[in-house]
Amino acid sequence: MLGAIASLNARIRSNKVLDYICSTHFWGPVSNFGIPLAAITDIKKDPEIISGQMTGALVVYSAVFMRYSVAVTPKNYLLFACHFINECSQLTQGYRYLQFHHWGGREIAQKAKEAAGEAAGKAEDSVSKAVSKIKSSAGTN
Repeated sequence: MLGAIASLNARIRSNKVLDYICSTHFWGPVSNFGIPLAAITDIKKDPEIISGQMTGALVVYSAVFMRYSVAVTPKNYLLFACHFINECSQLTQGYRYLQFHHWGGREIAQKAKEAAGEAAGKAEDSVSKAVSKIKSSAGTN
């Protein structure tokens, strides 16, 4: 049994593609891609829920590991791509955080919410007037 496992391992390691797919140089970045994918999907969400501290930590983390990915031998370009995408998406999230919390975005959002509420109230009034007109005209005919 041990001989069969050793033989299978030797076969995998002799093929460069299979050897790469069975290595941490492949599976580390693949499993790490969840972080940038989550950040990309969060771009559509309300900026109020963004954590400035976590975003800052992830910006530093991705910058460090982008450097690490090209410093190791052999260079791990898949890890670099993962952290490059994460760096870009975290910088976008950081900008959204600063815009909302420090550069007046919260006030603009509040004004827009109030204006939408007023517009909805006016629309409800117009609809109720139209319905009452229809009912009165239907009742007189």
